[in-house]
Amino acid sequence: MNKTIIVSNRLPLQVSIKNNSLKIIPSVGGLATGMKSVHAEGNGIWIGWSGIPEEELDSALSKEVAQEIQKEKCVSVPLSIKDIEEYYEGFSNKALWPLFHYFMEYTEFKEQEWEAYKRVNQKFAEVILENIEDGDTVWVHDYQLLLLPQLIKDKKPNTTIGFFLHIPFPSYEIFRTFPWRKEILTGMIGADLLGFHTYDYERHFLSSVKRILRLEVNFNQISYQDRLIMVDSFPMGIDYDKFYNAALEHSSTPQENREFYQRLQEHTSEDKKLILSIDRMDYTKGIPNRIKAFEYFLDKFPEYKEKARLVMLAVPSRSNVPQYQKLKRETDELVGRINGKFATVSWTPIWYFYRALSFDDLIDLYISSDVALITPIRDGMNLVAKEYVATRTKSDGVLILSEMAGASKEMNEALLINPNSFEDFADNLKRALCMPLDEQQKRMKFLQKRLKRYNVEKWAKEFLASLETTKQLKGAIIAKKLTGDYEKKLLSDYHQKKKKLLLLDYDGTLVGFKDDPQDAKPDANLYNLLDKIQEQENTTVVLISGRDKETFKKWFGHKNYDLVTDHGVWIYQNNEWIMLERIKTDWMESIRPILETFVDRTPGTFIETKNYSLAWHYRMADPELVKIRTIELNTVLTSMVENNDLMVLKGNKVIEIKSSNVNKGRAMSRLIIQEDYDFMTVIGDDWTDEYMFEEAPEWAYTIKVGFAKTKAMYQVKDPEQVTELLTKML
Repeated sequence: MNKTIIVSNRLPLQVSIKNNSLKIIPSVGGLATGMKSVHAEGNGIWIGWSGIPEEELDSALSKEVAQEIQKEKCVSVPLSIKDIEEYYEGFSNKALWPLFHYFMEYTEFKEQEWEAYKRVNQKFAEVILENIEDGDTVWVHDYQLLLLPQLIKDKKPNTTIGFFLHIPFPSYEIFRTFPWRKEILTGMIGADLLGFHTYDYERHFLSSVKRILRLEVNFNQISYQDRLIMVDSFPMGIDYDKFYNAALEHSSTPQENREFYQRLQEHTSEDKKLILSIDRMDYTKGIPNRIKAFEYFLDKFPEYKEKARLVMLAVPSRSNVPQYQKLKRETDELVGRINGKFATVSWTPIWYFYRALSFDDLIDLYISSDVALITPIRDGMNLVAKEYVATRTKSDGVLILSEMAGASKEMNEALLINPNSFEDFADNLKRALCMPLDEQQKRMKFLQKRLKRYNVEKWAKEFLASLETTKQLKGAIIAKKLTGDYEKKLLSDYHQKKKKLLLLDYDGTLVGFKDDPQDAKPDANLYNLLDKIQEQENTTVVLISGRDKETFKKWFGHKNYDLVTDHGVWIYQNNEWIMLERIKTDWMESIRPILETFVDRTPGTFIETKNYSLAWHYRMADPELVKIRTIELNTVLTSMVENNDLMVLKGNKVIEIKSSNVNKGRAMSRLIIQEDYDFMTVIGDDWTDEYMFEEAPEWAYTIKVGFAKTKAMYQVKDPEQVTELLTKML
């Protein structure tokens, strides 16, 4: 039975050892809750670090930990103290975390920590590969494991892999500053489906893929080598019923059994309001900003002195990191100063708790608060906002939410604010405190209906359902991969047949693309390979290209193989150049100024003037800008080409204008009637080669280079695989 393998930095377990006694209890929290049903199904396993460094385990204890963890359907990745310091505390939280949250001033790029990050991702990959079987599905989570999808895909290319990022993905302008940006993106696109909390994060990721890796992106699909990769947004939910039912239960529990609740209620009445603030102590949460903004609110609206109290819970986090220590000091000082400024005998404006609360106390805090003030400077999602909404069993209360939290995209009924604007903060806090009950309930009911419907389990199921559809996507391309039995049959036919013809495109087929087309000239290895094939008995090699006659004459004029240039205008056979098509070129003078205008407006593009066509190359241009320019250019050219018997060909990062009477298919048809061929292979990579695939006899082997919809019978990944195939023909 196929299984789902969940992978995260930490296992959903709290593992502790005291006096050589092992204790394991399940973790609580968003991811552990969301993946609970997925993990429980079938024979699925969860892979991650146990939380105990290897140095703290002797061989006997290590074995015991592994056995006990295995009972929970988990497998531990062995990490050392050095791994944790350099990979987790170092690279993950000093480079990735601040950069992805737009705190560039806190970002540290250290080579040693990058090496540790690669090393630990490899350790995770090794454990996964030890536990994976054909047909399994792998779901990798979060920023600590960005390299992992490709590491798995390299070893197990047929494995279906999902990846979900639980923090923001930054804009291209931020991400481009990252020294190892290509490696990170390449690692991520090893996945078949990449998930983000919001469309904004998805859009930022796709922009970086286009601009940094220069890959083709069509809507939310990335074309990479022989794969199509899906990218989509899945806003993570909460266990809604758990919080709602807990709130109902607390509301019916006698107050005397709930000490924390009693303390809160002593300071709550119809004219006294509690304002709730809950965060980890992290610089992304905007805690100092919130405290200063609350001070501004009390100064602007003094009538709320002694009537509104901010209950601020800050959960300790990464307390050994200097930036977090500094944040804690700043928070303590601000709370002290503002309480000193406003406090009276009977009222303290800010209640500040620097600790974690039990689940029961947390529920009491939620149900006691009139307003929830969730104002991070940057946050991937923020589940606290959703938890507050779920506990409002009477559908009262008001949520004030930062626009910079991912949750704001689906919680429009909250009061959305810019966390950097004290004015916005103060005005909306006053609005919340004055909001009539019927408006509170109207807003809250909309929020509750949505959150109840799209809970954390539905989030997990929708992601896995989308991941399952990627399996169908793998078969969406008509062409079959030329591997295994298909390749064996082609080679067997090739060696047995009497009269053989090989029609080979050049750019993108025999050689990779270059920024400057003139840099793609053949090397000694390619000459040697083609020469050996041509020397075989009854074998004809034809290079058929959109290249101009002069270039091919210079590169291949001294060779024995046949040449077709300019998409089929000229043919070179028996040491003689023959024009196959007589075409006009006077149209070029009216089209060239248009292309020159686009070159001027699009940095990184240039015009290649051929004998019978004009090509606008945009390989080096910004993909975002090019997307707009290509639409504009096609619109401008449409009427002109129709009136001049011209056609527009969209190649690989190039748009070419040429006569509609010329194409490679017409030229190929003339070639195949010259001899009685019983074997024929046609290999090409772009739309100009589709004419050949269409005109080829049914028995011919037609091969597309690259992963795209095609009329070819087979598909190979890249020019390197073409070279491998031709070498096997020797």
